[in-house]
Amino acid sequence: MRVISGKVRGLKLNTPKNDDVRPTTDRVKESLFNVINQYIMESTVLDLFAGTGSLGIECLSRGAKKCVFVDVSKESIALVKSNIKKARVENESVVLNLDFKDAISRLETQNSKFDVIFMDPPYYKDMFINALEKIDNADLLDEDGIIVIEHDSKDDFPENIGRLEKSKSKKYGNTTLTFYKL
Repeated sequence: MRVISGKVRGLKLNTPKNDDVRPTTDRVKESLFNVINQYIMESTVLDLFAGTGSLGIECLSRGAKKCVFVDVSKESIALVKSNIKKARVENESVVLNLDFKDAISRLETQNSKFDVIFMDPPYYKDMFINALEKIDNADLLDEDGIIVIEHDSKDDFPENIGRLEKSKSKKYGNTTLTFYKL
């Protein structure tokens, strides 16, 4: 697993020692960033189920100004912190070892807004819907922002969740990327 582009292009990131975390493949990540690259420069990013931190670090490498990394797993948080240090993006990073619901609540109380929100949780469809509803209710997405969900291709998501509207889906084998906007 590596950073594809930007100031730390080619940097190999630390990966998990078990199968509990399922990092985004380089092929899917490259396709994803071809779609969302226009959103990245000077953006504020939320990597909600961070895992390794790969997606948020890719954004920082490409010119995002800040990324908040959230994960409930202490092992994942340790991995995220080691990758942030390896990429030398500590000053642009905030790491929260919280459940996604608690993290969204905290970010709401801080009046946080994000240009890009990544959601790549364990593949439980109800968790996606719940997280999208909470993001919408907390008003975390900037009016011109985008939410990216990486999920199993068997899952289908509604056209609308609150004020969020599905803008497109792209399938890559067993993985699908679905995009929501306000």
